[in-house]
Amino acid sequence: MRVDFLGGTPERRLGPGKIALLEAIARTGSISAAGRSLGMSYKRAWDLTDAMNRLFKAPVVETRSGGRDHGGAVLTTTGQCVLETYRALEVRAMSAADTHLAALAELLATPSADG
Repeated sequence: MRVDFLGGTPERRLGPGKIALLEAIARTGSISAAGRSLGMSYKRAWDLTDAMNRLFKAPVVETRSGGRDHGGAVLTTTGQCVLETYRALEVRAMSAADTHLAALAELLATPSADG
């Protein structure tokens, strides 16, 4: 499921790829590792993270510089809220779609034996 906000340009979209990236950042603690785990380049992962940080009122991912602790990235409170809200919306949308798809399925013609 993809959500288009105000104009629907790529920078103003939120969909499975960006959500998977947020989940991977939460899991790995790193934009680079998250990108690798999803088969995307560091630049692509960074660009998507930057786009999400600009999309919302507050950043969704916070980064720490390297050094002794090797840096990293964490979801902010906003990022966690975006992730949870998207997943809840996805569940409700799929549930609503199932009901309507079942109604449409009842209207389908039965295929004939000769094709």
